Amino acid sequence: MDILILAVVIALVAVGAISGLVVSSRKKKQLPPPSPSSTPTITAPPAEPQVGEDAAPTAEEPRRTIEEVALPEAEAAAPEAPVVAEPEAPAAPEIEVPEPTAGRLVRLRARLARSQNSLGKGLLTLLSREHLDEDTWEEIEETLLIADVGVAPTHELVERLRERVKVLGTRTPAELRALLKEELVTLVGTDFDRAVKTESGVDTPAVVMVVGVNGTGKTTTTGKLARVLVADGRSVVLGAADTFRAAAADQLQTWGERVGARTVRGPEGGDPASIAFDAVKEGIAEGADVVLIDTAGRLHTKTGLMDELGKVKRVVEKHGPLDEVLLVLDATTGQNGLTQARVFAEVVDITGIVLTKLDGTAKGGIVVAVQRELGVPVKLVGLGEGPDDLAPFEPEAFVDALIGD
Repeated sequence: MDILILAVVIALVAVGAISGLVVSSRKKKQLPPPSPSSTPTITAPPAEPQVGEDAAPTAEEPRRTIEEVALPEAEAAAPEAPVVAEPEAPAAPEIEVPEPTAGRLVRLRARLARSQNSLGKGLLTLLSREHLDEDTWEEIEETLLIADVGVAPTHELVERLRERVKVLGTRTPAELRALLKEELVTLVGTDFDRAVKTESGVDTPAVVMVVGVNGTGKTTTTGKLARVLVADGRSVVLGAADTFRAAAADQLQTWGERVGARTVRGPEGGDPASIAFDAVKEGIAEGADVVLIDTAGRLHTKTGLMDELGKVKRVVEKHGPLDEVLLVLDATTGQNGLTQARVFAEVVDITGIVLTKLDGTAKGGIVVAVQRELGVPVKLVGLGEGPDDLAPFEPEAFVDALIGD
């Protein structure tokens, strides 16, 4: 019996020992072996010296923290931000000083003579013939008609030349030149007042309205006229009342900025009469000498345009009298230009003519024809594409260019 009990006790002790070993083994498998710490030792930087204390010298450089080590590296790795230059403000356009208008046509004489010499030289050649028979006089008449002098003025000139030549008898080249010049100057006319009216009789600026069909150089002429007036010491305000042609207002404003003249404008397709009214109003407020109004130039056959011009004229006259109405004609169009002149004259009282592109045609006789047609003088002529190629018309200089030296 004792032996049996002893055996049971031994068996229980053995089972407990085996269980302990198994549990211990499982724990060892679940717990990984400790690894050495990878976290660096962080050492606080030395305290900064207080006011009045000297920093203690150290034998070796103190250890730096992770942040202190990483910061320079990050700064080195980060790309530099690009330097963006601030946009420069657009420079104000430089104000140009136009050349004086006095004697401008004389300075441009060579340009005019290149296109007109055929008329003068042709007449001199015919008049220099030893016998001036009927055939010769017909050739003289034809030469004048081709140059667009007009039927009635041509007949008048030929008759006067017949009489003068008959009286003169023997004709030297110098006498013929003097004779032809005298008769042509008389035909062109010296009794017209060709000055553009830039002085108002009241306390408001002089108002000049520029009319004509598109393609004649109307807006460009308005801008060049501003230069003519500024060159003569006049202050100018521009009214961009041509609201139907794309970029007409921009074009006129560019001309004005070159000489320091302000441009009053409105929306594209806006009411031209309203813009003209505002331009005169601004001219009065600024104390300007002259207000130039560029008007629409759609086809002259449209009655709507003609009514519109009449409205612009009436609205402008609410501020004061309209001092000048200049009709711009393309000298190369010949008789078509005369048709345009008639239509515009029915709507507004034309007071002066501007002939553009006179240097590009041999039909200089249009000067005579248009004056006869309207009974008003040619006041300005365009002789090129340059900004100062608009010149006051001078009959003597014009005839000199026709005949040549």
